[in-house]
Amino acid sequence: MKISTFKGLSLFTALIDSCWKQPYSVSRLIKDTIAGITVGIIAIPLAMALAIGSGVAPQYGLYTAAIAGIVIAVTGGSRFSVSGPTAAFVVILYPVSQQFGLGGLLIATLMSGIILLAMGLARFGKLIEYIPISVVLGFTSGIAITIATMQVKDFFGLTMAHVPENYVDKVIALVRAMPTINLSDTLIGVTTLLVLIYWPKLKLRLPGHLPAVIAGMLVMLVLSLFGMEAATIGSRFSYTLADGTQGAGIPPILPQFILPWNLPTPDGKEFVFSWATITALMPAAFSMAMLGAIESLLCAVVLDGMTGKKHNSNGELLGQGLGNITAPFFGGITATAAIARSAANVRAGATSPVSAIIHSLLVLLTLLILAPLLSYLPLAAMSALLLMVAWNMSEAAKVIELIRRAPKDDIIVLLLCLSLTVLFDMVIAISVGIVLASLLFMRRIANMTRLSESSYTDHDKGLLVVRVNGPLFFAAAERIFDDLKVKSAGYHTIVMQWDAVPVLDAGGLKAFRRFIDEAGVDTHIVVTDIPFQPLKTLVRARIVPVENKISFYPSVSKALIELGLMDGVTSEA
Repeated sequence: MKISTFKGLSLFTALIDSCWKQPYSVSRLIKDTIAGITVGIIAIPLAMALAIGSGVAPQYGLYTAAIAGIVIAVTGGSRFSVSGPTAAFVVILYPVSQQFGLGGLLIATLMSGIILLAMGLARFGKLIEYIPISVVLGFTSGIAITIATMQVKDFFGLTMAHVPENYVDKVIALVRAMPTINLSDTLIGVTTLLVLIYWPKLKLRLPGHLPAVIAGMLVMLVLSLFGMEAATIGSRFSYTLADGTQGAGIPPILPQFILPWNLPTPDGKEFVFSWATITALMPAAFSMAMLGAIESLLCAVVLDGMTGKKHNSNGELLGQGLGNITAPFFGGITATAAIARSAANVRAGATSPVSAIIHSLLVLLTLLILAPLLSYLPLAAMSALLLMVAWNMSEAAKVIELIRRAPKDDIIVLLLCLSLTVLFDMVIAISVGIVLASLLFMRRIANMTRLSESSYTDHDKGLLVVRVNGPLFFAAAERIFDDLKVKSAGYHTIVMQWDAVPVLDAGGLKAFRRFIDEAGVDTHIVVTDIPFQPLKTLVRARIVPVENKISFYPSVSKALIELGLMDGVTSEA
């Protein structure tokens, strides 16, 4: 059985591979159910915290985990991935939600889904894996720093009329607001954070997220007995249902179908859906798509290493695209595979995408049953959760190791991506990081191209034999032929062995032609051992043998014998 899309790309690959091609038994269903419930317990508080961090009401995080989580699990290419809102998106989503409101954020999510779908159809899944680790670590660490900074206000209960968007101004404003610290919020945040830190030492199968939040709520309850109040979801957020019913916190209803462009702007005005709006949202949408693709495929690779299974990278991109296209019509913000939740899914015994589906169903059930209780969750506890997420996301140990051990080029890219992410935004960081990493890589490859003189060189006979080792492209070709021009002064016959030249591009072809043109009238250029790609390039460029000017031979020995420069040669030294 195979369900295919355009150009033979497959959807539902993870579901088919794990539940159709492999027998799905009751015992596997029990394992997936336990894993799904375990991950759901982690996802519920995290989804709300990430939605708050993104500048929207907490229920939209739950809608994301529910709707996008199901769609991606069913249609994607990684059988163990659990998708939903992730910390990586927070720094992108928050400015969009502040400027364009929930409607603009949902439209940007929809656009990112379309980009992801196009990437899957174009089979970009494998190309994403070529993004250097220095770039990935750079912007993930930068995101972690930004997220941690954003949580300071709620963690300490600071009173701030306005939080600046610029990072430097934000830090200054937070420092100035420190005298307004709220003791009850701080105690709740510290308690939650300490439970998160020390819970793994107990080595229990139950993740620490729920116990940490419960501990924070207990501290809030004790403090309330002494008249010390703390900010909660219910005190910060409210809702209005279609029938006019108003309430605090989270509405106890399932996600409703909405048209994102019909939602009002932050100032209450009608949202104007136009080409200008699409253009304004495109940079953020592109960043969401790129980040979603990188994180989902990175997560799939990690899970493959944990389980010994293989994911379908293009199928995963298609699933991520469909999930982000569907979710906005039910209030869901941007989603991707979450590494921590997915790893917990594997450790809890998951065997198929059914566990991710059950996790999403648990989120939906929570909306119907526990919504009133969720309104009492303290914001400081939510901030503590995000601080822990930011720390795990920073991968500080890997960053330190890279700075200590990696080449200088990688260190420069890492620090530049990190700085740009923190000081500016993800769009600039990703763009500059990838471009700079590509340029530095090309420089490394170019520097690997070398000329080596053969023992066949005979100055008395005017014979120079050299071997070109490395690709002839970009600046490498210019440098090689410039060096050869200097080295060949005084020689009448120049033999170039190209057996170690894998690539000849347009730049290399131009440099080669210039070398031929600038060679003296009494200079004979010979090229031997030409691989397929350079040979094809020479043929397309119509570079043909010219008597006593340029010749081509299958080997150095053959050339020397036929040119009468060294009788009896049978092999190249």
